[in-house]
Amino acid sequence: MGDLITVIIPVFRVEAYLRRCVDSVLAQTYENMEIILVDDGSDDSCPAICDEYAGQDSRVSVIHQKNAGLSGARNAGIERAKGEYLSFVDSDDYLSPEFLERLYAACVETGSDISVCRWEYVKGGAIPEKGKGETHIFTGREMLANLYIPDGAYFVVAWNKLYKRELFDTIRYPLGRIHEDEATTYRIYHQVRQAAYVDKSLYGYFVAPSSITRGFNPRRLDWVKAGAERVDFFEENGYKELMVPALKALADGSIDIYFGMKDKLPGSEKEQKWIQDLIRRGLKRVKSYGRFSLRTEIGYRMFLTCPGVYRRLLDRVKDENGKQ
Repeated sequence: MGDLITVIIPVFRVEAYLRRCVDSVLAQTYENMEIILVDDGSDDSCPAICDEYAGQDSRVSVIHQKNAGLSGARNAGIERAKGEYLSFVDSDDYLSPEFLERLYAACVETGSDISVCRWEYVKGGAIPEKGKGETHIFTGREMLANLYIPDGAYFVVAWNKLYKRELFDTIRYPLGRIHEDEATTYRIYHQVRQAAYVDKSLYGYFVAPSSITRGFNPRRLDWVKAGAERVDFFEENGYKELMVPALKALADGSIDIYFGMKDKLPGSEKEQKWIQDLIRRGLKRVKSYGRFSLRTEIGYRMFLTCPGVYRRLLDRVKDENGKQ
């Protein structure tokens, strides 16, 4: 029997999907686990469903709490966890039966502090089988660099991972914010000596009709805040080689949010100016670590002086790329 793994599932208004999620965890081929269902003040039938599962399987326990958001629910689970390893599953998502077994084996066999797998968008059906199944090893520094590769989404989210419990000794998710993984995962990688990436789709990310991070939401400014904090963290901790890609990613994402606010959030002029100032500072800051490509720098300067013209050019490029 291997180490105890704690699976933490925050629960809020997901009565249509909760059973599917919990059943996928209970069906894991790795059995030495505890499941903590954190009822985050849900006002539907979720609290009763949670209690039902706890009454049926001794591995399941429930925390009922006032609504504290996704970060607060995860943090509550971390405080209660008894496992040597932790994993997070969102309550409308579901797992391949070998999710825990493969990620645990990757950690143990390679001596890694954390393991990561591919995830796929799902709509309720089987998780598409993608990837070669190989395990790749990275240092913590390399995991930070992986945040900026084309498949960087595999590395930034809180779920699709197995963590040694000690990685959370001094880290918790920020309360009251969305994009909480953007504000946290890089701090975990900073502590990691070695990490394992399993090139196999073992986690299904459910595409729900509504999501707290889908579409434009004024709270998407939390993404900008997290990105700005990450850049500061890299600078303070000597990750010089990551400053250029981090500043570029922050600028690109912030510009998208700027136009979302401009279109759909009247009275957000102060926030729009904050984003423009952030990009203006980025153009100065990058000079200490390298440079953006000429095309990128011209684009950012055009955005600052003529955002409308920049947007039309950007839309034209997107249209052309879409036709290819």
